[in-house]
Amino acid sequence: MTNVLVQDLRRVAEALQQLHGKPVVAASMRSDLRQVKIELADGLVIVVAAEIDQDGRPKLEVDVVRRREDPIRQLEVRFDSV
Repeated sequence: MTNVLVQDLRRVAEALQQLHGKPVVAASMRSDLRQVKIELADGLVIVVAAEIDQDGRPKLEVDVVRRREDPIRQLEVRFDSV
């Protein structure tokens, strides 16, 4: 996995820019060294993964998600048949 596209590296760099100046709460790497997960104090989670696409080429994936702050309370409605 040495030939990664420049576009993939740019996407990862843009995602990692969001880390600048923010406190990191946790960081972990999968045992096979193919994925890094970084959690920030503000709830932002960044996952960077190295994968092989369907053509056999290396590809970097980056996902940026925000943890849900409070669980949404839902109203349960039951419909009884008459």
